[in-house]
Amino acid sequence: MSYFDSIRTFVRVYELGSMSAAGRDLRISPAVTSARIAQLEEHLGVRLFQRTTRSLSPTEQGKSFYRGAIEILEAVENAEAQIVDMTENLKGSLYVAAPLGVGRRLIAPEVPDFLTEYPEVSVRLRLTDRKVDLTTEGLDLAFFLGQPEDSNLRIRKIADVERILCAAPSYVDRRGMPANGQEILAQGHECLNLRFPGAAEFQWRLMTATGPERFPVKGRYESDDGDVLTDWALAGQGIVMKPIFEIAHHLKSGALVPVATDTPPEPVQMACLFTHRRRQDPKTRLFMDFIIDRIGATVREAAQG
Repeated sequence: MSYFDSIRTFVRVYELGSMSAAGRDLRISPAVTSARIAQLEEHLGVRLFQRTTRSLSPTEQGKSFYRGAIEILEAVENAEAQIVDMTENLKGSLYVAAPLGVGRRLIAPEVPDFLTEYPEVSVRLRLTDRKVDLTTEGLDLAFFLGQPEDSNLRIRKIADVERILCAAPSYVDRRGMPANGQEILAQGHECLNLRFPGAAEFQWRLMTATGPERFPVKGRYESDDGDVLTDWALAGQGIVMKPIFEIAHHLKSGALVPVATDTPPEPVQMACLFTHRRRQDPKTRLFMDFIIDRIGATVREAAQG
């Protein structure tokens, strides 16, 4: 068995936390998985994992080796991609997920150009503001805002997205202009909340003079669709927190106005989530590169006004 195969197996064992899970992912037997890890440990002269009958955890040497191993695998994948004739061989379906606002305003408009360039590829775009599970839902990649909970997945950061608290002028005329998050709570403002089944207690993370602080906002309006919240805000029903790129045109027209500007929302990460195995598919890599190159500039321009 090759040294490269042993490194690849080590990475999957590390990421999945299990010999058997890594074996299933790589389609090799538990015996082969164990043998590859043993071969790698013998070659390096260190133990990479602490094993008991019920658990497996990386040693300090294992954690250090993982960082280098990832760089090795990605370097090999990039080198292979450069010598493949992508335009002729790229084919098949891509299953992609994204939040509603990101998908509708940023990703969907770019898909036709990608499919024009690669006519044998099809894109299945699923838009939802709930968290998705790449493995169980058969997704190749997922764009998201925030911080993923699954540490076994790979992340490619796109940009830090500026957000804003805003409301319709009619709401401000009726309820007043809060200066900060403290006044939003003290004055009992109506907050429009994005929530889906299984979501944690709702809080807004705002920047204060002493750093980021969580504000347990309340409101009678909740939805799992971010565009519904925007519609409610435009109708004067409350205060909404939105990425600037989603509502820049409403801010420019005056249909929405900034509120609580003394404590703006903390920027949120926009990134692409994928499994290590999906990253090896040339069409997945090219779609990520294509979309990120296009939308990264759009997000930065929106933040600059």
